[in-house]
Amino acid sequence: MQIFEVIERVEFPFMEMKEILDGVIVGDIINDTSDGKVFLLVDHDTKKIWTYNGTQSSLRTQIYGGILAGMLRQQLKLFYRVYPLNMHSEEETEFQELIKKQLGPGRANPIEEKDFSKKSVDKYVMDTSIQNPNLKKAIDYINQFPQPKDLNRRFMIIGGQIFADEEVTEAFLKEEIKSIKSVKLGQLNNGFTLFKDQNYSTRLIIKDRKIQGIELYIKKEDKTSPLELKVPLIHEEKLNKPGSIEDLIKAFKILDQIPEENIDLESTKKEENSTKDDSINQS
Repeated sequence: MQIFEVIERVEFPFMEMKEILDGVIVGDIINDTSDGKVFLLVDHDTKKIWTYNGTQSSLRTQIYGGILAGMLRQQLKLFYRVYPLNMHSEEETEFQELIKKQLGPGRANPIEEKDFSKKSVDKYVMDTSIQNPNLKKAIDYINQFPQPKDLNRRFMIIGGQIFADEEVTEAFLKEEIKSIKSVKLGQLNNGFTLFKDQNYSTRLIIKDRKIQGIELYIKKEDKTSPLELKVPLIHEEKLNKPGSIEDLIKAFKILDQIPEENIDLESTKKEENSTKDDSINQS
């Protein structure tokens, strides 16, 4: 396993990568002290190039990391594929297995200034426009990424639509089960929308060099009221009403015998019907 750090430069090509030779395993490099850095990990056993963006790393460095990862893949004759390590949380098995891998020499070499041309930088720059991606696919893709520590997602923007997370009830026959789902709030107005009510942390989700969505996060301890959005909303009437789970279970219960008051009521109805039939026959 080889690991490279992505570094910004002031002059062309504005980026460089340096191989990290210190440390025994990946976990010696990627840990709590690497929040502000971007790394490229080359796993020669699985033919994978992993991009790792620290939570405090700049957006520019993350973009440079994506460019260098693509160039590194070309250097390795396209036998390798690029994957985002940030898609896995630190608790997931794949992440844990990766940070325990041994560091060592390999056939990957740092991308140098001579590998760039004046046009090559522009060729790799991502398309920063939002072209209204497929809504369901975009939400599913965004929700694959683990949530940042100590942050709560306040808003999610996909295309021109804005969503918020809401707790919903999924099942309640045996026990009440709740989950968090993205609920559409409305559409953004033409022009610009300025979110200035809180100090947001912004996360961009990229796929195939296109922005899938923008997430706005706040700190978990932040208890201030949410932003009152000036966007058009269509409120849908909720058909479900809160009730007692015991009453619901009782409604489905099969009785061993019919209560006596119900039997008396049925007998009375039969007698009334019989009297009506006799009077009809006599007439």
